[in-house]
Amino acid sequence: MRRAADGTAMAVAARSGLAARGLIHVLVGVIALRIAFGGDGGRQQADRGGALEELADRPLGVAMLWAVGAALAGMALWRLSEVVSGGAGPRAGRPSKRVGAAAQCVFYVFLSFSVLAYAVGSRGSGSGSSDRSTQDVTARALRWPDGQWLVGVGGAAVVVIGVWMSVRALRKEFRRDLRTEAMSPMARRITDFFGVVGGTAQGVVFAVAGGFAVVAAARHRPGEAKGVDDTLRSFRDLPAGPWLLALIALGLAAFGVFSWCGARWQRL
Repeated sequence: MRRAADGTAMAVAARSGLAARGLIHVLVGVIALRIAFGGDGGRQQADRGGALEELADRPLGVAMLWAVGAALAGMALWRLSEVVSGGAGPRAGRPSKRVGAAAQCVFYVFLSFSVLAYAVGSRGSGSGSSDRSTQDVTARALRWPDGQWLVGVGGAAVVVIGVWMSVRALRKEFRRDLRTEAMSPMARRITDFFGVVGGTAQGVVFAVAGGFAVVAAARHRPGEAKGVDDTLRSFRDLPAGPWLLALIALGLAAFGVFSWCGARWQRL
């Protein structure tokens, strides 16, 4: 009885966390879409900080921030349980599964803390510019011995991760973590669509951001490194840039919808 209750609580935590992740991605996508066609909204950031500001400005915004922060804490707890139990699905128990879960646990602990800190009034914790943070970290790393190589290798690793994310999405490998056998044909098609489009877009943004880090290392200029916001804005500066940024923005929003699908169909 107690084990069943624990399993139900963990399922609620996981599904709530996936829903909160989806909300953040949808908000980032909406902000990026505004930027694509010149509606900067006073230099609103197309990143997590901008998403939190967008949420806080809504009715019951503070309550929503608390709910999102708590849900992300539940996500971290679920990932921690996967480290211990080995997770579910065809890769259950594999070392790679546990390592990936551990990394995501740390990430969602930080994310939850930043959202909750923002909710209690520490605006710098949750809404700081990802561009400024990225450049500050890059500048500190470049001052270290062999820091130029460290930043370059780190940027290259981010490029590889971004390409892997896009390839994984295009190959629909996300299906392994979903209860596809319980889906209707329509639900499967919808989830596949948002998973492919969203995962590919997210991978492209990662890869481009990693490329900027490599350039910053090669030129020894921390200002060349870009966070999520400046990476997205860089698409707008290309030929047909507004339309390209709009496609990326819709892709990020699609990943948010895919996260909502995961909240329903994730294999736990």
